[in-house]
Amino acid sequence: MYKTILLLSGLLTLTACDKNNKTPEVNKEQPAASTAKQTQQPAEELYQLSAQTLFKYRPIAASQYGVSEKTVGFHYQNKLDDYSPKVEQALRKNLTELAQKIHALKIGSTDVKANENKEVMENITAYYAGDPDFSEGFIDSWMGHSPFIVNQINGPMIDVPNFLINNHAIHNIEDANDYIERLNQFDSMANSVLLKLDADAKKGWIPPKVILKKASKYLHGFTKTPVENSTLLKALQQKIAKLDLDKKMQDQLTQQCIQAITNHVYPAFKKVASAIDTLIPNGKDNAGIWAQPNGEAFYRYEIKQLGDSDLTPQQIHQIGLDEVKRITTEMDKILVSQGYDKGTVGERMVALSKEPRFLYPNDDKGRAQLLQDLNGIINQIKQRMPEYFKTIPPYDVVVKRIPIATQDSSGGGYYTNASLDGKTPGMYWINLRNTKANPKFDLKTLSYHEAIPGHHWQISVNLSQKHLPLLRRLAPYNAYVEGWALYSEHLAYEMGMYKDDPFGNLGRLKAELFRAVRLVVDTGIHAKKWTREQAIDYMAQQTGNDKDDVVSEIERYMNWPGQALGYKLGMLKILSLRDFAKKALGADFDIQEFHEVVLNGGARPMKVLDESIRDWVKQKQSAKMSK
Repeated sequence: MYKTILLLSGLLTLTACDKNNKTPEVNKEQPAASTAKQTQQPAEELYQLSAQTLFKYRPIAASQYGVSEKTVGFHYQNKLDDYSPKVEQALRKNLTELAQKIHALKIGSTDVKANENKEVMENITAYYAGDPDFSEGFIDSWMGHSPFIVNQINGPMIDVPNFLINNHAIHNIEDANDYIERLNQFDSMANSVLLKLDADAKKGWIPPKVILKKASKYLHGFTKTPVENSTLLKALQQKIAKLDLDKKMQDQLTQQCIQAITNHVYPAFKKVASAIDTLIPNGKDNAGIWAQPNGEAFYRYEIKQLGDSDLTPQQIHQIGLDEVKRITTEMDKILVSQGYDKGTVGERMVALSKEPRFLYPNDDKGRAQLLQDLNGIINQIKQRMPEYFKTIPPYDVVVKRIPIATQDSSGGGYYTNASLDGKTPGMYWINLRNTKANPKFDLKTLSYHEAIPGHHWQISVNLSQKHLPLLRRLAPYNAYVEGWALYSEHLAYEMGMYKDDPFGNLGRLKAELFRAVRLVVDTGIHAKKWTREQAIDYMAQQTGNDKDDVVSEIERYMNWPGQALGYKLGMLKILSLRDFAKKALGADFDIQEFHEVVLNGGARPMKVLDESIRDWVKQKQSAKMSK
């Protein structure tokens, strides 16, 4: 995974964010492009405005990506996001107007690259503007229009602390002061979150009860750690320790940080936790987005955005069922060949995952060995990459443990991208709450998906495409990104990485089965009105995955309708395009060239990827005929 009401006036004072946390007034009161010429603006100007507008409203995302201040237009490193309804509406309005202007651009029909830029930039700008028929939810810098601003897995109360810890670079005393200033604004940001939560709840848009309970657990748990042991404080201390600062200055910064956490961060968490606790009795009893006002329409929007598909939920559901049957049959053959012939595939995989030979000790030593083995897997496949790829990305990847504070509600692993300048490497996160949930035969596939040749490779190639507009370099298209990562697992098999490793190959098929099951449960929950328990039972039975992991996965799908569809639908599309190119080109098909076309155009809608592959095939055919 590429790593979210009743009136609350009795619990909070609905004040506007303080002056230090304001998005510049020009962004709130007039469209981002309002100063543009009346004649058609140059394409590059509009593309730059799209990026500038997004990051002026999402300065935390700007920090995550390492976007320059020149691009954003002001010093943003001491700012937090504002999620209040008024500001959220302004963000979406401005981006909608920019998407319309990009749509109106006149570009010659023969300029293929310029037309592709226009098509993708219109699409990505509209993506961040969200569904025009729904004011509910918020704009997430990765997932676009996300339905619930407070939940157990993403959103400002989770993402902002994580971004500060991992992505707020501190190279000098000014950066350290900016970090502390952001902490001082945390209560203002939290007030804006509560304003949005309240506005949505007034319209009957309230998360499922179980999601609210899990969010409450996280929010309360955050403040149980003494301030002196807070990860926010430790992050600052570790970063300033590397600077040329005397002990007196380091102590001063430490005390300022402690005061900021004590006076602003922890009170903010307690206020939001109290609001969520008050809201829990009114939470939805049903698991799916269909239970929200006009939720069926919102799910169709998310299928299009996150699944990149025009298929109906029923069609996707059936694809999932068919793929489950196919993959299960293949797994059964391997299991039988290894002497495992009793019970269902899921039952046999459960038994296999409990065998001591496949488990790490559930202690610090076992966790250290697991991390070491992950690095070994990555280094091994890295040596083979030039055989299949021409472009080698310039960014490093490191393996890190998912923070203990969020591990209970997180999946098995995810990836966060490197910064544009490469100072912050790509990060492959692994959940180590229980090493028994990570049997050894699963680790190759997880690493190929999250790191190389999966997320890290694809996203790093994308980031390095300096000729593309900025938002294209950062594009998070779910079906493309997750589809590529799942395709990477299959590619690793074709590369021979599972040779003489039948149990590792079972891990690969188990992971693919998991993604097929996702098609079934996501549509089951959000369109067929399955209960949470139905979805958990189906996934556990079919996959044999650890029950704790299954529960957190199902609750993730409840919170992110449509996101789980992108993996399998995207993979199937990439494989179908490769099959098309192989048949059309025959002996002239080159896997390195195919990967160049897929990756070097950046993440993009599948329709555009389809056009890119077909244009490449035509060019190769024409070149051959002209010889």
